[in-house]
Amino acid sequence: MLYDSFFKEIMNPETIPERLEDFLSLVSNQKVTILKVLPNDSTRIADESSLLIMDIVVELSTGSIANVEVQKIGYAFPGQRCTCYSADLLLRQYKRVKSEKKKRFSYRDIKNVYTVILFEKSTYEFHKFPDIYIHHSNQKTDTGLKLELLQDYTFIALDIFKKTLQNKGINNKLEAWLTFLCVDEPETIMKLIEAFPEFKPLYDDVYQICRNTEKVMEMFSKELQELDRNTVQYMIDEMQDTIDSQKKTIDTQQDTIDSQKGMIDSQKDTIVSQKGMIDAQRLKLSKMEQELLELRKKLNF
Repeated sequence: MLYDSFFKEIMNPETIPERLEDFLSLVSNQKVTILKVLPNDSTRIADESSLLIMDIVVELSTGSIANVEVQKIGYAFPGQRCTCYSADLLLRQYKRVKSEKKKRFSYRDIKNVYTVILFEKSTYEFHKFPDIYIHHSNQKTDTGLKLELLQDYTFIALDIFKKTLQNKGINNKLEAWLTFLCVDEPETIMKLIEAFPEFKPLYDDVYQICRNTEKVMEMFSKELQELDRNTVQYMIDEMQDTIDSQKKTIDTQQDTIDSQKGMIDSQKDTIVSQKGMIDAQRLKLSKMEQELLELRKKLNF
């Protein structure tokens, strides 16, 4: 269900919007109504392949935009990346609304942008919270000042959810949705349908899709080809991150060596200077001893 073709077939916001509306309503804790589907070509600022296996952008009845995406493997720097994608969506909305409103445009016309990211395999940051699989984030001031800042994020770690599911079972509709999206064990599916029979039509749709073997193979072939390409890009990016990190470490070590060398050179200069002072004092002492010897000779005379 997490692959793009399957998700969009079962959760198609154009033909059966109520399914995605229900999911987003539960995720955001507010009633969501989808107005239309937006093209998502420009939501990637660069040709970054972050092992993205599903990405869908919809405009809500409030004018807000919601971006729902699934990452096979959570990319490095998930916060920074999703902020860039959210900013791109916000800019798209700004350009579109300003073009439509022209002189009547006001910044109050710009609505919230919601970014919902589901990780099939989440990054290490999420595993610092082993019992929490949903994280909501939005922008607030530290004083309680109320400003309408427009970017909201929801991160869902499905791998952590599956671990908690083993211990406590399915307790609410949101957990039912997450189970539907990421669990394929028949026993768990039966429990889900018994507790939430409204999911049976969704599994019926999945069954009907799978009956068309040729279409399913074509879908999987396309998905796997894209995944392979993304995996290569992911490995390249990871290697580049490692190289950059190691280079930074080497530069730091070189700075330390240069600093220590500078200290050693300074200490050498001090030693040479002190040796010169000692030699001068020894010479002066030798002269004084010679003068004292000559004085003693005169006294004896």
